[in-house]
Amino acid sequence: MTGMEPNLKTDCALANVLAELVSREAILHRPESGSTRADLERMMVEDFWETGASGRRYSREFVLDELERRTANPPADEWHYSDFHCRRLGPDTYLLTYTLVQDQGRCTRRMTIWQQASEGWKAVYHQGTVIEAGTKGPREQASRPDRQMIG
Repeated sequence: MTGMEPNLKTDCALANVLAELVSREAILHRPESGSTRADLERMMVEDFWETGASGRRYSREFVLDELERRTANPPADEWHYSDFHCRRLGPDTYLLTYTLVQDQGRCTRRMTIWQQASEGWKAVYHQGTVIEAGTKGPREQASRPDRQMIG
């Protein structure tokens, strides 16, 4: 019997795409790293939307307002990212998945669909899903040899 968790490995040919998207993803969560609202607007398609870990759907404008609020009042907790995986969905379109652990112990699986446009990378959609208590989290997975970022 095989394990429930998939063995996610990013194709070696996507190593540069993975690195680029990982660097952009942190900006969407932690805008205090230097991005302005105009920078963030350029990083999202006009009809971007998000499904939060709560299951609520959020418009592009709401997400931009929230990121702007976080820039003005950065949260004190630390956020840790792991288990990054990238998959090509179609021409110039990629899925980035990862795990996010916030300082207070909240653990979520995240995914963003990114599109490479002539004017640069743009987020199309983002979703977060809370990991149930007792589910193997990133700390257990990070030590497993089959949890390599690039295969």
